[in-house]
Amino acid sequence: MTLRSLFAPGVEYLSREQAKTLADRVLSFAKADETRVNITSGWSGNTRFAGNEITTSGGTTNTTITVTSTVGKRRASASTNILDDDSLQRTVDLAERLAKLSPEDPEAMPELGPQTYVPVNSYFEKTAELTPEARATAAQQTITAAEAAGQSVGKVFVAGFLRANVSANAVANSKGLFAYHRTSDADLSTTARTPDATGSGWASAGARDWSLLEPAALGRVAAQKAVASKSPKAIEPGMWTVVLEPQAVADIMPLLVGAFNARANDEGRGTFSKATGGTKLGEKIADERVTMLSDPFDPDLLAQPFDAEGLPLRRVVYVENGILKNYSYDRFWAQKQGKQATNSGGGRGGGGGGGGRGGGLKFVGGTKSTEDLIAGCERGILVTHFFYIRSLDQRTVMLTGLTRDGTFLIEKGKITQALKNFRWNESPLFMLSKIEEIGKAERTAAGQVMPALRVKDFNFSSLSDAV
Repeated sequence: MTLRSLFAPGVEYLSREQAKTLADRVLSFAKADETRVNITSGWSGNTRFAGNEITTSGGTTNTTITVTSTVGKRRASASTNILDDDSLQRTVDLAERLAKLSPEDPEAMPELGPQTYVPVNSYFEKTAELTPEARATAAQQTITAAEAAGQSVGKVFVAGFLRANVSANAVANSKGLFAYHRTSDADLSTTARTPDATGSGWASAGARDWSLLEPAALGRVAAQKAVASKSPKAIEPGMWTVVLEPQAVADIMPLLVGAFNARANDEGRGTFSKATGGTKLGEKIADERVTMLSDPFDPDLLAQPFDAEGLPLRRVVYVENGILKNYSYDRFWAQKQGKQATNSGGGRGGGGGGGGRGGGLKFVGGTKSTEDLIAGCERGILVTHFFYIRSLDQRTVMLTGLTRDGTFLIEKGKITQALKNFRWNESPLFMLSKIEEIGKAERTAAGQVMPALRVKDFNFSSLSDAV
């Protein structure tokens, strides 16, 4: 059987029935104590533009099988995208041989039995219809709108990237578990530069449903920011009030998710561990207006309702009205602590993976627009987005990075001057206790919702010559 023969005409991912048939074929070759099969099937397409014209267009269609074999407490995996019986048999054999050679894992959890899943519709035809021609049309709409919005300074330079994915994911194992989910997502980002190269603007958006994105609007915003940011002025870095647009918040706030890891906190090495023992669970850690959650069923998130081991995902509220309400538990640590698992976690439970990304991540917003947050700022700095972000300290989630593509001075509620960019050192956790105002939440990417924020005492450490 060939890969192409698995698909119906014009369909680039496996149906539920096809995925089940393929998983059963793989499992029929297995001789290990336990076997899990993960299937990822689908297509990805992208279109890149620069210099106001499309430069590349590409795409892939693929189905990948990963076989995880367990022999006693030993476990290993092998993968293939060649789907004839001989290749599948070789992949199963390889996984089993590697498992027998692997050291025992004292934290290995047994495969799950059959589970019940609440269906989530995160597949949208408008995204599936993003052919190369459709992507080219969207790119041209972005370019045309940007050129028109920036014509006061001449012909702005426009570049960007459009990406679309449609996939079907399945999990099956030798204990009778089977899970299937299909999904789609698309995102478009664009940068505009002024002819004199002193002004740069940027805009981005993403969603599972392509029809929610407006390419022309993104082009206009990027060009308007580019024009406004011409000839920036240098001002002293330091502790400033900032208005962060939703995309800027989205650049750094998801990096806080790992701090919610239960094991790291319980073992005294986590962000919310107490020096005297115990953790800060149930205590106030943020402004009382802050609520952050993961929920695959939230209409704004629509994430896959199970993880790589087939564990059903559920709504988890990490911070509610400023109170630390829940941690993320992998299966091993949940069993040890008598808690309900929020993710499988591979049985490791290290200081990373908070589990929020699997079910999406939502920072619940307020009612005010970004413009309202600017209007309420006596003196501060507006940030379009952040770039080149790196970790400085995992315990405090201290980060460093640069502002980019539109940084502006705010005086008496109005934008008065384009500013040279800054390097900053700040923690998203510290920011949650320094909030002056929370704006309306916006979908910043598929499975991610963030609001604009006005935050006091944001630490700009130095100037940057980057545009």
